[in-house]
Amino acid sequence: MHDGGDVRTAFEISEIEKLYGSSFTGGNSVHLLWKNGELFKAIFDSIAGAERFVCLEFYMFRNDETGIELAELLKKKAAEGVCIYMLYDHFGSFGTPQKFWARLKQAGINVRASHPFKWAAPLLYARRDHKKLILIDGEKVFTGGLNIANEYRGYYFKRHKEAWRDTGILLEGPIAGALLSEFKKSWLLWGGTIETAKSSRLEVESDNLEIKTLNSDLPVLPIFASSSRGRRRLRRLLYYSINHARKSIFLTTAYFTPSRRMIDMLSGAVKRGAIVKLLLPLKSDVLAADYAGRASFTELLKAGVQIYTYKGRILHAKTAVFDGCWSIIGSANLDFQSLRRNDEGNVGILDKNLGQKMIDLFEEDTKNSARIYLGQWTKRNFCEKIRERFFVLFRGRL
Repeated sequence: MHDGGDVRTAFEISEIEKLYGSSFTGGNSVHLLWKNGELFKAIFDSIAGAERFVCLEFYMFRNDETGIELAELLKKKAAEGVCIYMLYDHFGSFGTPQKFWARLKQAGINVRASHPFKWAAPLLYARRDHKKLILIDGEKVFTGGLNIANEYRGYYFKRHKEAWRDTGILLEGPIAGALLSEFKKSWLLWGGTIETAKSSRLEVESDNLEIKTLNSDLPVLPIFASSSRGRRRLRRLLYYSINHARKSIFLTTAYFTPSRRMIDMLSGAVKRGAIVKLLLPLKSDVLAADYAGRASFTELLKAGVQIYTYKGRILHAKTAVFDGCWSIIGSANLDFQSLRRNDEGNVGILDKNLGQKMIDLFEEDTKNSARIYLGQWTKRNFCEKIRERFFVLFRGRL
């Protein structure tokens, strides 16, 4: 367990709200979900209990065993009269056939695609809706790094493989209403005039929500970025958090291609006396991004940043904990694509109990990781160094 000592944290609700330009929502509870398939079990169980509506927004929704099972559950709930709204990213779900979506629509499910390819503006196809969000009856919210696909659930037909290492959370309370408003913005942005009436029904459902304050005063800040301005606010909050951490910074990310500014800030945090730890995949599903990120390791290690590479199947979580009290969990990686191009969905939670759980989880992950030391790193294969130098040239495209 990490011991933060007696150093006073700089993170306060008023200061974060002032910087970010948005307010926390109190009265919530949070459940951290990450092991033994508990995240997907909680998702399936909660959707099965839905009574009014379910909203889903995902980068990737595959028609594999996991996607089909969830689709069948959604069809069943639609037949029971539950309103289902599904928004998927066109690029992320490119391999999912149109007939899959057509069958969902035939079952009465409202389906829309975000960021579809347009011949008039092909370069915009690089911009993606990378959010991962499930809202149930305006009372429960799931978010994190997961997608709807077998690798995130660890389920393979006639095969047994370890699931990708991901982190999700279940939030309950008034924050559900705030995040429903975020979903509505995306839904209406990518909607057509044909479904205006159905969009209005979603409006009615959200307007009639009975907000329930739970026996917890957990403050949660929606950190959603769906525009250039939103991404600037996300970066500003991230940079603020790094620069104001006095005790510790624990960063877990699937893709790490830091800017010059981020390298300097992480190095500066160590100089201030903060413990800075970075957990990355040992093996990535995007090798180009992996090599581009490794080009920064030498400088970070010299500055005193501790770097760990996860030895499990693939690390896909995106979490940050500052001073053991300020946590950010969601879909954004520490790469150019997330911080400059994608639509991302995260939540910030200011709570020492959750912060300690996040640190304990980080430390548990490091037990299944290899720490990189400077002396060892400088002796790596010459071909590896060449690959790093090559792919870092394309950092802005990764």
